[in-house]
Amino acid sequence: MATERLLNLPALPPKPRNLLPVWVSLLLGLCWLVVWHLDISFQTLLWGWQDILEYFSRYSSPDFRHAPKYLWLMLETMAMGLWGTVLAFAIAFLLAPYAARNLSPNPWVYNLTRELLNFMRAMPDILLALILVSIMGLGPLPGALALGIHTAGFLGKFFAESLERVEHGRYEALDAVGAGFSQKVLYAGWPSILREMTGYTLYILDRNIRTGAVLGLVGAGGIGIALYDTLRMFNYNQAAALLIIMLGAIIVLDRLSGLIRSKLH
Repeated sequence: MATERLLNLPALPPKPRNLLPVWVSLLLGLCWLVVWHLDISFQTLLWGWQDILEYFSRYSSPDFRHAPKYLWLMLETMAMGLWGTVLAFAIAFLLAPYAARNLSPNPWVYNLTRELLNFMRAMPDILLALILVSIMGLGPLPGALALGIHTAGFLGKFFAESLERVEHGRYEALDAVGAGFSQKVLYAGWPSILREMTGYTLYILDRNIRTGAVLGLVGAGGIGIALYDTLRMFNYNQAAALLIIMLGAIIVLDRLSGLIRSKLH
């Protein structure tokens, strides 16, 4: 009887095709297209390899004689990134519910808020910093405002899309008891996406601190000015010390953000 059952079993499905050669061919074709379009010369890269190694060897002896000053400038940059993130979070917290299709009161408000967030994302933070520095003068305040305005567009989009993915039944339950717009947002929307909000905000904080160092090049304060001055004066040893301090701060921030995310799981 068992033998008859085995004989009556359906045939095995055909063996899946091996598509690896196809994908490898497509990847090689894409690489060739990039090399051809960008006119990349491997001969020039090979000849310049020695010059590249020689240039990076200039950073081999970091000079930490001015470490206290560099650490203070790094703290200034971190403060600029932090307050820029706080500003971005506050703007996104207020605008995101109106940019969520399932929460926005009407299509006009939805489209207007979406376009406002798009405008914030489209304005480069370095351009905003240049404009604000010319208006407000040198210092970290224009940099923090530029970072906050630019990244509010990203956080607002992230938050709005997360609010749209919340189960519709949670909003319907509050509608059934007569809850208004703000009550649905506060009691169903934000609590449902707390982990996503935290992850996005920590990512923006990390991004703003790194970008804050670049904004220092246009007069927005922080460690960027010192890095620009050392490179302009060919003080590679001091530049190496600045880069190490920046890298250390980013690593510490990444560890802290990972710890915070793990506590929320």
